Amino acid sequence: MNKRSIRHLSLILITILLAGTLLSACQTASGSDKSSKLKLKIADISTNTVFRVAKNKGFFEKHGIDAELVNFATPAEGVNSLFIKQVDIAFGADFPLLNAVSKGDYSIFASSGTATDLSASEWKMYARKEIASAADLKGKKVSFSRGTFIPYLWDVYLQQHSVQLTDVTLVGQGGFDETYVALKKGEIDAAWVYGAVLNEKFAALEEAHELADMSQTPVRLGTGLIASNELIQEHGDRLIGFLEALNDASAYAQAHPDEAADIMYAEVKQPKEATLKDLPKNPWQIGFTLQAYEGLAGQKKYMVENGIIELDFDLNDKLNLELVRKAFPDRVIALE
Repeated sequence: MNKRSIRHLSLILITILLAGTLLSACQTASGSDKSSKLKLKIADISTNTVFRVAKNKGFFEKHGIDAELVNFATPAEGVNSLFIKQVDIAFGADFPLLNAVSKGDYSIFASSGTATDLSASEWKMYARKEIASAADLKGKKVSFSRGTFIPYLWDVYLQQHSVQLTDVTLVGQGGFDETYVALKKGEIDAAWVYGAVLNEKFAALEEAHELADMSQTPVRLGTGLIASNELIQEHGDRLIGFLEALNDASAYAQAHPDEAADIMYAEVKQPKEATLKDLPKNPWQIGFTLQAYEGLAGQKKYMVENGIIELDFDLNDKLNLELVRKAFPDRVIALE
């Protein structure tokens, strides 16, 4: 074989190899390579059992998800991290979800199914000892976590007792540790907190007592999942697996509470007793219920009326329920 033939053959081989490499790259980028797992960075908090059980017990892997959990102080911080692409998926209450979809190209694509009376009863309001009723809150300083629904909860609770939101001073805080110190020192007079760990911690304060819980109000807090429209459009079929993994993990945690408590203690040092108290009051059932829709609609109305959301939008346009409907068709309402 002469040099020209060898050179020609080499060029043909190089062309074939490059074409194969490009084809493989295109398949991976489009998500069409079913043999590989979809890598997802998921916003989490230290008291959420579902994601950690899903990762620890292999449910993410089983359903084709290579999950990395990114921890935040609050779900609202996790939702905000979507804006800078620190995570791919976040979960949170109605308020931060609505704030996010009002500002960007994101959709709420499922709900945890936790907008229940039982879950609401875990949101407790602690006030200083001298405050015996809602009327005593007039002229006082009350806490709220920035970027959360708590101002809405204060508004609803106070109006139930003929007190206006303008009768109190809202003090924004970055986390519950800050709230705890402020309540202990008398820098604030009342605060809402959630979960067995925090409820036990605040209940032990000599300076405060439990005055109410959220189940005594009409507010029911939904927890939804949010992602960019780009992710949903490009990897919708894989995200169905993500939803199935969460559902499997929640069912497993409820059926094996001691094991779930062990996982939480090993990974984030949450006391086992706290996990065991929280689990039965906060079971996730992935879907999208009428209660979830009404919670979002009610808070959106409040946020628009109070200028928190500057430009109103059609809520239905920000819901993408096709994935969860395919995964759990009997748990999803029909949108008009």
